[in-house]
Amino acid sequence: MNTGLELMVIDKPKKKVKLNRIQVFILYFFLFAFLGWLMETLYAIYNLGHFTKRGFLYGPICPIYGFGALMLIVFLGKYRKNNLKLFIYAAILFSAFEYVVSYSLDALFSMHWWDYTNEFFNLNGRISIFYSFAWGIIAIIFINHIYPFVKKKINLILSKIPYAIQASILYLFCSIWMVDTIFSFIRYLN
Repeated sequence: MNTGLELMVIDKPKKKVKLNRIQVFILYFFLFAFLGWLMETLYAIYNLGHFTKRGFLYGPICPIYGFGALMLIVFLGKYRKNNLKLFIYAAILFSAFEYVVSYSLDALFSMHWWDYTNEFFNLNGRISIFYSFAWGIIAIIFINHIYPFVKKKINLILSKIPYAIQASILYLFCSIWMVDTIFSFIRYLN
């Protein structure tokens, strides 16, 4: 029976849940770690003429590139409009980072993943002036071109994927990475 007193229920549009800032950084980490591995692999194929395993892990990522990308985004992104500062800070930051990573891997596993001993103006074969210069140039290209392009494309892709699937993929990537890291540590410690 229609009394005319029924309340009309209006559905409010649901707010779309998005990845939070940390989750987006994790996504960028995996993306750029993979792209770094791919770059290293293609470079090795070009130089050696055949595939050779690159990096510390079993899987197709080089975490140093993922962490490097995050360092650029978080710490040096604010210098996007000042290429000179970006160049200098990136050259210093990444040379220090590369040295610490090289030293740590050597201390933990007595192995060298790179050696710049034959490069001009190197420090203990862990860093060299050529690569310091390269990190500065790469930072300018990354912050001004690569990251904005990738960010735009990632946002477009994420807008089409439900949050639950995005989060599940991130958790899966993190789980696989942790297992890979554990097995890689065991392999190199033996």
